[in-house]
Amino acid sequence: MKSRMRYFEERRGRVEIIPMIDVMLFLLVFFVIVTLQMIPDAGVALQLPNAHAVQQLQKPEVVINVLHDGTMQVKGTTMDVARLTALLRATSPDPKNVQVTIAAAKDTPFQNFVHAMDACRDAGVTDIGIAAQPIASADSQ
Repeated sequence: MKSRMRYFEERRGRVEIIPMIDVMLFLLVFFVIVTLQMIPDAGVALQLPNAHAVQQLQKPEVVINVLHDGTMQVKGTTMDVARLTALLRATSPDPKNVQVTIAAAKDTPFQNFVHAMDACRDAGVTDIGIAAQPIASADSQ
């Protein structure tokens, strides 16, 4: 048996499929996570009250929608005052750092709005914003 050793032996390239699948799955997971964080919190369609001095706030952690009948919704879940207070307390170890925006329709009785404020205060939340539309956009109504 004669064995010849070739120093410049030509080797054919191989495509390794498993590392390529790993990379593709990693990219898929990355884009899914980024996309989910970009989806805004879908709120309830409300006719917000108009205001002259409207200030754009940072994106709040919790948006409380107060409906005309007094029900409060957070991320599509209907809550009473006690449940809302518990949710706000559980949102962060320090409720003073939780940013809350209360969105109430302009025809909502003020007492219903006060119930949402009470839940925030009972939970220890101090950073509360009130959703309103600027007067300039009210001209088209």
